[in-house]
Order: sequence, then C-alpha cells, then structure tokens
Amino acid sequence: MLDWALNFALGAVALAMLLCGWRLLRGPTLPDRILALDTLYINAVALAVLAGLQARSALLFEAALIIALLGFASTVALARFVSRGDVME
Repeated sequence: MLDWALNFALGAVALAMLLCGWRLLRGPTLPDRILALDTLYINAVALAVLAGLQARSALLFEAALIIALLGFASTVALARFVSRGDVME
C-alpha cells in the first residue's frame, strides 16, 4: 500500500512541476514567474523527499534541504531585485 501511495504522490508532484514549468514559461507578469519558480522549488523538495522515502536513502533528504535553502535564497534575491532594482545594498 505504501508503494502505491508513494508512486501516486510522485506522479502528482511531477504533474505539479510540469504545470509550474508551464506557468514559468508562459506567465504574463514577472511576479507570476517568480511565484512559479518558488513553487517549482517547493515541488522539487517534495520530489526529493518522496524519492528518498521510496529509495530509503538519507542522501536525498540532504539534497532536499540544499534545494530548499537555495530556493529560499533565490526567491528573496529575485523579490528584492524586482522591488528595488538591486540585490545588494
């Protein structure tokens, strides 16, 4: 039962990533694209965690943590760039 649930969750997250990628490419405004990129990072973290559960590997959990940290930093940098026009002060 757990294998079926993990496979279903992996498929759902993969579909969500596909839809976020579509919004990233097609978003009408820059904030839409930034939000799609942030959601794509969150889905990548979920995909890494689910793959780690399926493979029973601790390495993928560390990869998920790195993806989350880089996603947060890039979202903050993009938001500052859009609002101020400069990342560093």
